Formats: sequence, C-alpha cells, structure tokens
Amino acid sequence: MAQQAFILRIAPSNTDKVPEALTENQIIIGWAEAKGLLDTSLTWEQFREIIRNIYYSSETNLRRAGGAAGHMWRFIREMNSGDLVVVVPHWSEFYVGEVTGPATYDPIKITDDTAYRRPVKWLNDKKPIRREIAKSALISRMKTQGTCAYATDLLEEITECIQIDSTGQTPTFQTDLQTRLIRETLTELRSGRMESFGFERLIQTVVIGLGADEARIIPRSQDKGADILATFLVAGAFRQVIAIQAKHWQPDPPVGKEVVEQLIKGIEAESANLGMVITSGTISDEAVTAAEKYYEDKGIRIELVDGEQFAKLIVENGIRTS
Repeated sequence: MAQQAFILRIAPSNTDKVPEALTENQIIIGWAEAKGLLDTSLTWEQFREIIRNIYYSSETNLRRAGGAAGHMWRFIREMNSGDLVVVVPHWSEFYVGEVTGPATYDPIKITDDTAYRRPVKWLNDKKPIRREIAKSALISRMKTQGTCAYATDLLEEITECIQIDSTGQTPTFQTDLQTRLIRETLTELRSGRMESFGFERLIQTVVIGLGADEARIIPRSQDKGADILATFLVAGAFRQVIAIQAKHWQPDPPVGKEVVEQLIKGIEAESANLGMVITSGTISDEAVTAAEKYYEDKGIRIELVDGEQFAKLIVENGIRTS
C-alpha cells in the first residue's frame, strides 16, 4: 500500500493536546462523545449520522456534520500504518509522526475529548521542525482550517524537511541561494521600493503567475472588502473566485481579526469561493481564530499568508515580467 501523508491539528475542544500526544506516542482527535465510529461495517452515511446526532442535531443542513465526519473518517478509516502525519501545534514549528497501528477508543478520555487515538512513532527524535525549512505549499497546507487534511501530494516535501532537520544536512549552493533570496525578498517587501498600491500590483502578478485566469485590482472607490479578485478555471470549466485582502504592513503589529472581518464582507459581496489575506507582515492568533470561525460557520476557507510565506511564493515560483 502506497504511503500517504496527512496534516493533523491536535486541539480537541480548542485545547492544545500536543504535549500529551508526544508523551504518550499517540495522535489524538476530538468528537469523543460520538461512540461506535470504529465499527468497520458503518457506511459513510451511518458514520456521519452518528456525529450529526451527537453534535449537530440542531443544524438545518449536513455541512458541519459532514465536515466533522470527513475529519474523523480520514483519521479512522483512511490512515494506515506507515503513513506520515504532520502535527501543527504552532505556526513556527511542526512535528512528524509515523502511524504504527489502528485507531482506538478509550472511554476514560471522553471528558477530555481525546478518546479517539492512534499510536505513532515520532520522527526527528520528537523534536519540532522549523517552519522556515518547509516550502510554501507545505506551509499553506499546514494552515488548513480544519482538523485533519490530506497531504500525500506533499510527501516528498515532508520527507525532505525531516531529512534536513534531523541530519543537519549540509546546505548546498542552491539551498543557500534560495534562503538568501527569500530573506532579501522579505526585506524588500517590508522596506524596499514598495507601497500599498505597488503591493497590490505585486500580488496581482504573483497570482497570475500561479495560474489565475484573471486577477483584477478593485478601485478604492468600489472596495467592498476585497482589494483583488482572482479567477481560476478548474478543469477548464469551473470558475472559482478568490477575494484577496492585501496588507503592506511591517511585522508589528501583526494583522488582526479586523482585517479578516473586512475580507469576509468582500467575500460575501463578491460571492467568492475562497478568501486570502496576504501581508508583508505577520498574522495574529486573533486573525487565525476569526478565519477558523468563518470556515466553521460558512464552510469558506480564508488562507492567511504572512510575509515569509509570500516571499517563498515569489522565490519558488518567480515573477512574471511580461
């Protein structure tokens, strides 16, 4: 069976359980009161119904129940021994574990919302891996608004991070050059020949370089909460609109929840499918929480891209000049 990879946020009931997971050599997920999910005879609909009855019975649709069931289904049904799990406790670092056994249920842990677990072998000697080692695509996936996400397409990047951090891999000319370019790009973003309009134009250029069919800067007089609207065509037919809020800020103070709230207005005014905050600065925990709450309530993701990640995007993908 081919090796898979997943991103997992271990914070059931919004409580950081990563220290416990590291100590007990397990990964942990919530929804502990939904008993019986280990029954392999359950269909997807039956599996989802158990979660809906316990947690979302008052909801008028199945969106939140389906989302929660999706996270649990991946954790219980789709993870296999040998798969890699990236655990993201904080933005600055992450851990990687290798699954070593099936999911279990411990009734004693129901009150802690940690009854569902899986055994893992923590890699890199249980030491956290610095985020700065990761490429921009992995950084983006680690910010997923949800509990458990697929990351098999990033397996090579995850393995590379482990190798670099665990072996103290000697930097090469290429890695040294890329690191320096990212650092210098970030410096230019924050203190070079750049102002708010120039930052919007730069984002427009980068987004088009990443495959957008169109990226339109919204005039200030027509601004409803989004600075840029980017359109991507999926499979040449499905139109996906991304509303982008651009903030050319220094690292302090970090982007706050008010920026996310402003973007939400733009998402809804433009009927966008996705939102992005792109800043040359940093992102506050309050902004992260606001984005997660919007995803929980509306099912629309807001990607939060800080200066370091944006600099990596520029260096790794280049800037189209024509």
